[in-house]
Amino acid sequence: MQHFKTIDIFSLTENAFAMLDKDWMLVAAGTKDNYNMMTASWGGFGVLWKKPVAFVFIRPQRHTYQFVESNDYLTLSFFSEKYRDILTLLGTKSGKEINKMNIEGLSVVETSLKNISFQESRLFFECKKLYHDDIKPAHFLLPEIDKNYPIKDYHRMYICEIINAFKAE
Repeated sequence: MQHFKTIDIFSLTENAFAMLDKDWMLVAAGTKDNYNMMTASWGGFGVLWKKPVAFVFIRPQRHTYQFVESNDYLTLSFFSEKYRDILTLLGTKSGKEINKMNIEGLSVVETSLKNISFQESRLFFECKKLYHDDIKPAHFLLPEIDKNYPIKDYHRMYICEIINAFKAE
């Protein structure tokens, strides 16, 4: 963690839409000895319940889902374009198929709360889960939204308080 500094989440000036849609993020959960991560672009940031929050969506079929379910915390890590190939790999291969703990080019770092992120990230958020709910197709107000789910594998949404934000120095 030596090359990261803690920052005030409200001081960020980055474009949240670009961070998620263009830059992507790694959602990670677990311990430094047993974790998994996945590339994601579905999510957002805001203020809810008087707390800075992030929300992310994970399909139950994803290997990372079990790690997020069994831990109180998760991290959201953001990288420079240099890591696009690694993020693509982590978004297309499951932790059931490859050992993501041994991905060349990523080095795990552990926070004081024992959560993990990656030395190569330029920014990451340490988040505590506050709430979850499953996407319910009966609640879609536009029928075409269901076309995002050809095999009907609906996501679980997690709302998480952003406890700490770290930026690479």
